[in-house]
Amino acid sequence: MDTATSDSAFALEPNDSRRLALLCGQLNSHIKQIEKRLDVEIRHRGNVFQILGSASKKTAAERVLMQLYSHTEHGKDLSPDEVHLVLQESGMSTIAGESEVDAAIRQASVIHTKKATIKPRGGTQQNYVSAVRRHDINFGAGPAGTGKTYLAVACAVEALLNNDIERILLVRPAVEAGEKLGFLPGDLSQKVDPYLRPLYDALYEMLGFETVGKLIERSVIEIAPLAYMRGRTLNNSFIILDESQNTTREQMKMFLTRLGFGSTAVITGDPSQIDLPRGQKSGLKHALDVLEKVEGISFTHFSSKDVVRHSIVQRIVEAYDHAETREDSAD
Repeated sequence: MDTATSDSAFALEPNDSRRLALLCGQLNSHIKQIEKRLDVEIRHRGNVFQILGSASKKTAAERVLMQLYSHTEHGKDLSPDEVHLVLQESGMSTIAGESEVDAAIRQASVIHTKKATIKPRGGTQQNYVSAVRRHDINFGAGPAGTGKTYLAVACAVEALLNNDIERILLVRPAVEAGEKLGFLPGDLSQKVDPYLRPLYDALYEMLGFETVGKLIERSVIEIAPLAYMRGRTLNNSFIILDESQNTTREQMKMFLTRLGFGSTAVITGDPSQIDLPRGQKSGLKHALDVLEKVEGISFTHFSSKDVVRHSIVQRIVEAYDHAETREDSAD
């Protein structure tokens, strides 16, 4: 722990023993989680807390405690995941010390859907949502767990509910880059469904199971393997191409040229998890290079610091990044 310490105390109001118990967690598990993540020591008696650590770490820990305490207002249990997510954004500016500009940006990036209100976590997610709302074509590239696909679905649902678009299309290269779907049982929808499950889950959370089912029946929400997009022109639509790292150059060009008037496209993928045959360049990687300076296209690059899943996922991503950097250097 940093030798520089600050031991000023502060109180969490109101002084509610039940809420304080929820904040601390069973056997102080939440407090220990904060201490380990921020490298501080937290002492408390009742609603009075004292944090030992460097000034910057103390400030971050105090903000985290205040925000988590506000989450207990309605008596709902705090999960380790919620604590982790608040810790993730502890460095960006929350509650105390947040400027009016920061607060305005954070508030403006909130996405409202039928069943849920989605609040982007951290500056990268906020900038991503802002870019999707302002550009016709948007790329979100980075590791798993950074929210790039989930937020794209949220933006699509919001646009549909606001009548900004007429339909949502969910597109994904299925099975492999060649999209050999014939050997799978069932009709087209049944063949592709397993590969679009993360998108379905997000839709159900935001619109409800029954509403999603009706919208699919009316073709307001449509699923399609990437190969079936050829020859179409998509107007007044919100199109999400997920797992785009597994597209070929030709497939990516074909997809991007389907965009019609009044439409928005979001292309998401993880360049570090390419399943294409050896020697074949990813359409996502190629597009990121070729389209970098094309006006009207946004690029959001996520990193391991933006991972909003379990903290160990962030460490795994970082470990792989370091290993791949060493391998590239050796080559």
